[in-house]
Amino acid sequence: MLRGAITMNYTLLMYETTEDFAKRNDPIHKEAYAASWAHYVKAMLDSGIVVNGAGLEAPETATTLSLRGGELLVQDGPITETKEHLGGLMIIDVPDLDTALEWAARCPGSSVEVRPNLHPVSL
Repeated sequence: MLRGAITMNYTLLMYETTEDFAKRNDPIHKEAYAASWAHYVKAMLDSGIVVNGAGLEAPETATTLSLRGGELLVQDGPITETKEHLGGLMIIDVPDLDTALEWAARCPGSSVEVRPNLHPVSL
C-alpha cells in the first residue's frame, strides 16, 4: 500500500462447496485446485494488501460450542448442514470496498463474503 494513503481492512470469507473440499485430496483434481489458490494468494501477496490469512481444514474437523439455557454444549462438526462451508479467510488492507470486491471477484472459491473490519483492538 502507498505510504500515507488512507486504507481500511476488509475480511474476505471464502466459501467452498463440499465438492471443492473433496478436490483438496483427490489425486485427479488436487494439483489444479492447489494451483488456482496459489496463483490467487500470490497475486494478493505481491500486491502488498495482505494483512493476514489462512485456509481452514474441512468442516468435519470443526468443534462447535453453543450456550443454551445456561448450559455449554459441545458438538463435533459444523452447526448446520449447508451447501457451502467456510474454507478460509484473508484480511486485506485496501483503499475502499470497491477494491476489496475486485479482489473477492478473483477468488477461486464458490463465493466470498466481504466485510469491513472493526478498528483493531490494541493488546
